[in-house]
Amino acid sequence: FQDLFGVSMVVPLMSLHIKSLGASHTVAGIIGSLYGIMQLFSSTFVGCWSDIVGRRYSLLACILLSALGYFLLGTSTTVFLFAISRVPVGIFKHTLSISKALLSDLVSERDRPLVMGRFNAASSVGFILGPVVGGYLTELEGGFYQTSFFCASIFLLNAVLVWMLPWSEEIAINREHRQGNKGTGSSSAKANCDLHLKSATNRAVASNGLFQSPWIQVTTVLKRIKGIACSDLWDIFLVRLLMSVAILLYYSNFSLALEERFGVKPLFSGYLMSYSSALGVLAGCLLGPITRLYQHNTYRILLHSSTFTCMLILLYASALSIWMVVLSSTFLAFSTTIGRTCIIDLELTIGGNEASGTLLGVGQSVTSVGRIIAPLLSGIAQEFSPCGPPSLAVGLALAAIMIMNANKQKYCSHGNGKLKNQ
Repeated sequence: FQDLFGVSMVVPLMSLHIKSLGASHTVAGIIGSLYGIMQLFSSTFVGCWSDIVGRRYSLLACILLSALGYFLLGTSTTVFLFAISRVPVGIFKHTLSISKALLSDLVSERDRPLVMGRFNAASSVGFILGPVVGGYLTELEGGFYQTSFFCASIFLLNAVLVWMLPWSEEIAINREHRQGNKGTGSSSAKANCDLHLKSATNRAVASNGLFQSPWIQVTTVLKRIKGIACSDLWDIFLVRLLMSVAILLYYSNFSLALEERFGVKPLFSGYLMSYSSALGVLAGCLLGPITRLYQHNTYRILLHSSTFTCMLILLYASALSIWMVVLSSTFLAFSTTIGRTCIIDLELTIGGNEASGTLLGVGQSVTSVGRIIAPLLSGIAQEFSPCGPPSLAVGLALAAIMIMNANKQKYCSHGNGKLKNQ
């Protein structure tokens, strides 16, 4: 929550600040693109590095270096200093991915979608409240600089909290064991035994990796990345890419399309997007009952949510009134939130928790590729019609659904094995 709260205070104000420093739109765009490129290439390496040295030290390093970046941002009085401040953030701002990897280490596979859903809900709340506080602070004298320093202070507070956390996995194991004894007996005991072995393995790997030389760490990172690249996970990452681009296309020209199609003002579009974000928080909290309803079959949840997302984007593209847009946005907030959580769970289920940081890093890189591709596709499609981007999004979502159907046997076999282990 604090991570996204701090970041969302600063990010909406950055374009105004760099413009006030005298940068042209082209320079501002280049700096923004460089940040995205750094995120694209660093997420996999940092995620894999967290598998080697352990979550605690990698998370602390990323938080502290991100705090340094936002502190430098608060001192940026020239365009060059502004660009320099984005470098540590672009390389090391992967705190959320490492936190998700940490959660996957500490909970059983059965509980993972529920915990990830709550994690995403807390992040969304921070992202909703942050811009409001940032907008208030920027009204003060030197508001952007104060906001940046405040964001850096929040990251330092997060570093203190991470350092103070009880990092003994036995505490988590014992808590799970007590809950299991109150619950379902032998099956829960089996899950807790698996969790104990998994935590012990991660602890041993981290203790060995931390004291390795940097060269050995880099070599290990490259070997792990090569292993992921040569694995049979391409279809999952392709589904993630297609659905990411489809959702980004939906939002790419949202305000402009509503103004051209229905004559509504951008203020209404802003309220509608805030409304959708609030519903996304609620969707994260509802993942527990939904996974129980589907008997913890992540593949079926992902397939149904992706199909629902495709139908809702089609409804938006063919909407004849603004109320049909409101209806599609309402349910799309639920389907996209559920889909994002399920694709992460499916990656970890099939890829294995031993390399959860690497898998989440690769997934983040795939999403970054989507953020690079989507604006280009949106611009081309919008040349033909305001409904061009969402119409293209429907085609991409259909392709993702077909890929999931073609690989149904693989997903279901892993899902059944997962349930048997519980």
